[in-house]
Amino acid sequence: MWKELPVNQKPDQCLGEWIDREALAEAMIPLIGQLYRNNNVVTSIYGRGLINRSVIAILKAHRFARHRMADQDELSVHDTCQALKTMSEMSLGAASVDLGKLVSKFKSEGNGRSLDQFVREELADVADKRNASARRGTDVVLYGFGRIGRLLARILIEKTGGGEGLRLRAIVVRKGSSDDLIKRASLLRRDSVHGPFEGTLVIDAENNTITANGSLIQIIYSNDPASVDYTQYGIENALLVDNTGKWRDAEGLGQHLKCPGVGRVVLTAPGKGELKNIVHGINHSEITDDDKIISAASCTTNAIVPVLKAVYDKYGIQHGHVETVHSYTNDQNLIDNFHKGSRRGRSAALNMVITETGAATAAAKALPVLKGKLTGNAIRVPTPNVSMAILNLTLDKPTSREEINEYLRQMAMHSDLQKQIDFVNSPEVVSSDFVGSRHAGVVDAEATICNDNRVVLYVWYDNEFGYSCQVVRVMEELAGVHPASFPR
Repeated sequence: MWKELPVNQKPDQCLGEWIDREALAEAMIPLIGQLYRNNNVVTSIYGRGLINRSVIAILKAHRFARHRMADQDELSVHDTCQALKTMSEMSLGAASVDLGKLVSKFKSEGNGRSLDQFVREELADVADKRNASARRGTDVVLYGFGRIGRLLARILIEKTGGGEGLRLRAIVVRKGSSDDLIKRASLLRRDSVHGPFEGTLVIDAENNTITANGSLIQIIYSNDPASVDYTQYGIENALLVDNTGKWRDAEGLGQHLKCPGVGRVVLTAPGKGELKNIVHGINHSEITDDDKIISAASCTTNAIVPVLKAVYDKYGIQHGHVETVHSYTNDQNLIDNFHKGSRRGRSAALNMVITETGAATAAAKALPVLKGKLTGNAIRVPTPNVSMAILNLTLDKPTSREEINEYLRQMAMHSDLQKQIDFVNSPEVVSSDFVGSRHAGVVDAEATICNDNRVVLYVWYDNEFGYSCQVVRVMEELAGVHPASFPR
């Protein structure tokens, strides 16, 4: 948020401008909310979501936009607020609108039109289309409620909107105690890493439900994935997300499809056998109507494949090694104890632990051009969240540190991978700065090393929340609830 003030700018003038911008951001909040709930219009600024954001968060998104705009100037809150006012008058149908890109396009292609005229023409395809969609919400069942399950629940609740997209209807767990429901709700409400739940939770112990921001969620207790009749809870053709990791092949996960009310299954771990491993942004177009079970791959695969794809497309890759510095996970021990895996029995909180990763092999499943070109290993370290992938690559073409950094910056800003790749150029960032990142991975430009055709890239990723966002994108693809994106 640093900004040098002009030499002749006075303190009162500076404060007055800030107060004016605060007022505009406050005026934007109800417009953003109404467009989302009433029209299913999702707004953002260069990929930074605006729904349910505070005044300060909205102003920070405008400040952030200077890294994305060609003139390196700060995005005008006056312009974005005016664009929102125009949109609110258009009775829009479902759409995803990037206000930063919309205003930037207006500046370069307005051709004498007013901003109001430009917005109306740009969004003409969805004008007067409110309630024109025959879609109904897609029921979602979470099978398991661990780290990823609870974050998926938070994201799904946040994105419920008017109910036309993904709707969390049920959570299936094994009953752990007589006060299980209260404990599950408490774990959803409070998180030591990601902070408190944004909203309200109401528990109904008699009916085993949790109402979260108006979403009625049935808690179902079961030890058998094939024995639940979801239709008795009014759930039909549901998208079930198995985040237990217990079953990873078609046979095991196929048990869910035997349950009345389940239509498709998503695995939040690398799939085995012939299961498609989908990294959204890379190979989600391979999903077909015939796919009943798919894998959303792993957090590390999601973090590295978009960056590898971007690098391969411009420079080619001869071979490389991926080293993952990964936060410890629940399958490790707090103190030394028996573990079936090598080294993982040693205390996760006290040791760096060398272990294997399948990310290098899995990367080739999502991006076949990398088959046989990558090796990989992992080091588990004593942090609870946020990991780093170090990509040591030999390219087909030589480049420079400045060139490849600028290329990846542009990919993060303007390419189809902007939701997967983020970019940071600060000498001060550390792992905790990336908690809550919604991107699959964040390129750390200050750490890039380049020597002719040899390059080392450092990619941060929130292995919990960032990965969960990628899973939700895959779910939206399966459900067909991705609205048209603007500007074109």
